[in-house]
Amino acid sequence: MTAATAPEWLPALRRYIVFAAVAHLVWEFAHLPLYTIWLTGTAGELAFAAIHCTGGDLLITLSTTMLALVLFGNAEWPRVRTRRVLAAAVVFGVSYTIFSEWLNIEVQQAWAYRDIMPVIPVIDAGLSPFLQWLVIPTAGYLWAIRRLPWQTSTKSAHG
Repeated sequence: MTAATAPEWLPALRRYIVFAAVAHLVWEFAHLPLYTIWLTGTAGELAFAAIHCTGGDLLITLSTTMLALVLFGNAEWPRVRTRRVLAAAVVFGVSYTIFSEWLNIEVQQAWAYRDIMPVIPVIDAGLSPFLQWLVIPTAGYLWAIRRLPWQTSTKSAHG
């Protein structure tokens, strides 16, 4: 396959994964002070937690993206169905995050929020992890597809 006939999805997917890896790593370090480990953990434990969580974030990113592509993408993605795939990936990521936060905080008590963590009423999920799964996939996805050579810019092509 030559560069002229190469699929557009591969470079878009590569850019998305690289963006997600870097952004999740930065976010994980940035919101550590909102968890009790910030007060009790050593520097090594904090670094391990952030890197470990980033690895999990990448697995979630890959899983939610692939599920969204399988359910809503097609052979012409990302030229078409961009919004559907993005919306699905974000919904899947946010849903998993809400479940994971509940499971790890309420059931397994694997980690805990500090009192400075804003919590979303009713679902009792931390605002920071919730926003993480809204902001990073959306920003990464938009950045990943922005440089593609699109011939069609109609509304229906992106729906």
